[in-house]
Amino acid sequence: MFKSIFSKLIAVFISLLLIGFSLTGVMLYYFLSNFVTKEKVAVLERSGENISRYLSTYVENQDNALVTRLFEYILESYSANTNSFIWVVDSKGYIVVYRPSTPETRTLMETLRNQEGNLKLNDVRQYNDVMLGGRTYQKIGDFFGFFKDTRVAWLTIQKPFKYNDKVIGAIYLHTPIPEVNRLRTSVFRFFMLSVGVSVLISILLVYLFSKRLTKPLKEINNAARVIAGGEFQKRLNINSQDEIGELVASFNHMVAALQNLEDMRRGFIANVSHELRTPMTSIRGFIEGILDGTIPSERHSYYLGIVRDETNRLSRLVNDLLDLARMEAGEMNFQFKSFNINELIRRCIIKLESIITGKGLQVEADFERQELKVLADSDAIERVIINILHNAIKFTPEKGIIKIKTSSGKDRVFVSVEDNGIGIESEEIDLIWERFHKSDKSRSRDKTGTGLGLAIVKNIINEHKQSIWVESEIGKGTKFTFTLQKNMENEQ
Repeated sequence: MFKSIFSKLIAVFISLLLIGFSLTGVMLYYFLSNFVTKEKVAVLERSGENISRYLSTYVENQDNALVTRLFEYILESYSANTNSFIWVVDSKGYIVVYRPSTPETRTLMETLRNQEGNLKLNDVRQYNDVMLGGRTYQKIGDFFGFFKDTRVAWLTIQKPFKYNDKVIGAIYLHTPIPEVNRLRTSVFRFFMLSVGVSVLISILLVYLFSKRLTKPLKEINNAARVIAGGEFQKRLNINSQDEIGELVASFNHMVAALQNLEDMRRGFIANVSHELRTPMTSIRGFIEGILDGTIPSERHSYYLGIVRDETNRLSRLVNDLLDLARMEAGEMNFQFKSFNINELIRRCIIKLESIITGKGLQVEADFERQELKVLADSDAIERVIINILHNAIKFTPEKGIIKIKTSSGKDRVFVSVEDNGIGIESEEIDLIWERFHKSDKSRSRDKTGTGLGLAIVKNIINEHKQSIWVESEIGKGTKFTFTLQKNMENEQ
C-alpha cells in the first residue's frame, strides 16, 4: 500500500482534508459553545429586564386580579419563548410566583416548601448575593443542589428587582445547558454534513487529478523501460503546458541525445576498427611476405620502412585517442602562462618547413605587431596551430598560398590560417569537428591522418573557454579562425 504516486497523493490529500476539517470543527465547536452561551445569557438578561418592568406594575397593583393574571401570563410567555424556568423571589428568599407550572416543575418546587407551606429557598447562597450585591449574577451548575436530581447542568440568571431604588426581590431565569447547546449541536451537525459532502467531492476531484497526473508518468516510465532496452526510436506524445510537459520535452530531448550518442558510439567503433585494421593489415601482409620469401631480400628494407610508417601511424592514433578521451573527461591539466603567439607560430612553421617546401607552398604571415602576448597553454596551442597548418598544407595544391594572420581585440587575440585549397562543402562544415570525420577528398589525398586532429583542436579551444570557427568555399579555399585570451598585464 502507498507504493504508487497515485495512492500517496490520495492519502496525502485526504489526510490534509481531514486534518483541516478536524481543526476547523474543534475551533467551531468551542466558538459556538461560547457564542451560544453568551447569546443565551443576553436573551435571558433582556427577558429579565422586561419582566422587571412588568413586575413594578404588579407590585403596585397586587390587589388587582386582572393585573395579577396578566403578569402571570407574561411570565408564561417569556418562559415559553426562552425555554426557561422563571421565579420571582422576595428579599427573604420566598418564591412569590414561578412559571411554568407543570407537574415536573411542581415536583421540583415541593422540595422548597417549608412547614408553613410557603416556597422558600433553603440555601442563603441561592439569594444572598443578588439581594446584597444589587447586580445581575450568572451561575452554571445545579444551583447549589436544587437541580441535582435533573442530572444536567443549568444556566441561572439572577437579576435584582429594585423598587424606589431599593432591592426588594429578584427575578430568576433557569434554563438547562443541553437546551443552550441545542443550537450549537444543530449548527455542528450541519457542519459535519457539509464536511462529509466536501470530503466525498474532494476525493473524487483528487482521484481525477491524480489519474491525470500519474498517467503521463506511467507513460514516461514505460518509455524509459523501452529505451533502456536499446530502442531509441521511442518518443512521447503528451501535450501539456505544465511541468509534466517540460519533463516530456526534456525526456524526448534526452532520448534524441542518447540516439545520437549511440550512433556516434557505433560510428566511433567502426572508425576505430577501420583505422586500426588498415595499417595492421598492411603490417601483417608485408611481414608475412618477408617471412615466406614472397618479398625478395633486396626489397626488405623498403617494405620494413613501410611497416615502420604504419606502426608510427598506429602510435599516433592511439596517442590521439587517449588525449581526446582525457580532454573530454576534463583530466587534461593545462598550464596557463603568458607567451608571444607570433613567436609560437614561427616555430610551428619551421617544424613543418620540410613538407611546406616539398609542395612548393608560399606562407605569408601578417602580424598586427611584432610581439602579441596571450595567456594560454603554449604546448596545447602549438598542437592547435600544427594541426590546422597541417590541414592547410594537405589540402592546398602545389605552389599554393597559406596566409597566417594575428590581430587583437579588446580582450582577445584572433589567429587565422587561410589557404587557397579545395575548400569544404557547406554540409560538411559542422561535421569536421567530429572524430574520424574525413571527406572523400581528404581520404584520396592523405592516408596518414588519424581523423582526430580537428576534434582535438576543438576540445583544446573549448578548454581555454575560447571560440573557433571555419569559413570555406569550394574551389577557393578554407579559413580557420580561433581566439585566445589577451594578456592584459603587458598592454600599454
